[in-house]
Amino acid sequence: MAGRLGDRATPHRRRLAGAERRDLLERLVRRRRGDVRRLPRGRDQWGRTLPVSGVPVLLEGAALDVLVVGGGPVAVRKAAAFAVAGASVRVIALAPTPAMRELVRTVGVSLSERAYERGDIGGAALVIAATNEPATNAAIAADARASSRLVNVADAPEDGSFATMATHRAGSLVVGVSAGGVPGAAARVRDAIARRFDERYGRAIAGLATLRRSMLHRGASGEWRALAADVIDEQFCDAVESGTLDERVAAWR
Repeated sequence: MAGRLGDRATPHRRRLAGAERRDLLERLVRRRRGDVRRLPRGRDQWGRTLPVSGVPVLLEGAALDVLVVGGGPVAVRKAAAFAVAGASVRVIALAPTPAMRELVRTVGVSLSERAYERGDIGGAALVIAATNEPATNAAIAADARASSRLVNVADAPEDGSFATMATHRAGSLVVGVSAGGVPGAAARVRDAIARRFDERYGRAIAGLATLRRSMLHRGASGEWRALAADVIDEQFCDAVESGTLDERVAAWR
């Protein structure tokens, strides 16, 4: 009986995993946000649509324990990004570069000068395999997966479970860019975004965040929703860049 029920359920699951599932998700999104903006999707050599499987998330740095294995430029860059975000970062490197030593001195990253060993993952929530030895990186990734930890493999991103993004910060505004494993392209796009979305946006968003907290604290959630609908509209970016956003917000104070 269980086998027959499973056989009948399989086609239904397949439908929901395909076009019907996408249609359902789009209908749900439309109820909340209006029409879904469709983006061009890549195709493989047979013309089939390639799904986008990456899920962008914003992690709270102060809540993270991160292990970085490697002492070269890539390891330095990744360790620095997490340390600046407030994460607790451990580095294991057999031959750390001067830049890594400087990072240890300036931001408090802990450093163990030795080779990676099984069991080093410990309580790390995120693991970065960034040595110059592919076999070592593969072993680190295998250990991380066996421990159900997220791992980034610097020389083979497809072998990991997450990737870091080229990031632009302007106050509370954080924009991350991923470009299919081509970091140079991601950095170029990030820089183009940064040229427009500068500190003006950081200040504007900080002001709105303060106002939102104040209004919600005094129980004016309906008033906040009305303000947000009026102020954070299609002219929001123009208002930030022209300096008129403050006037629009002031009318609600």
